[in-house]
Amino acid sequence: MAAPRLTLVHRRDCALCDEMLAQLQALGRTVALPPIDVVDVDCDPLLRRRHGLDVPVLLLDGAVVCRHRLDRRELARLLRPGRGAHA
Repeated sequence: MAAPRLTLVHRRDCALCDEMLAQLQALGRTVALPPIDVVDVDCDPLLRRRHGLDVPVLLLDGAVVCRHRLDRRELARLLRPGRGAHA
C-alpha cells in the first residue's frame, strides 16, 4: 500500500488558503503528517473546474478532507491506521 499523500489546493493571494497552509505546517511540527503537496487551483484546468472559487481544499489521496478551514479532527480520523480512506 502506498504512503498517504496530502494535497492542499489553494489560490495565490487567498487569506484562507494561507491560513490553512500555516495551520498544516504548525500541526506537522507536533504530529507526523504525510508529505503535503501544495497546488495552485488556477494552474490546473481540472482542479479549477472541480474546485473553482471553493478553496482551500485539503485532499488525502485525492479525497476531500475539508474545505475553507482545517478540520483537525477529520484529518486525524482519516490518518488513523485502519480508518477512513485507508481502511
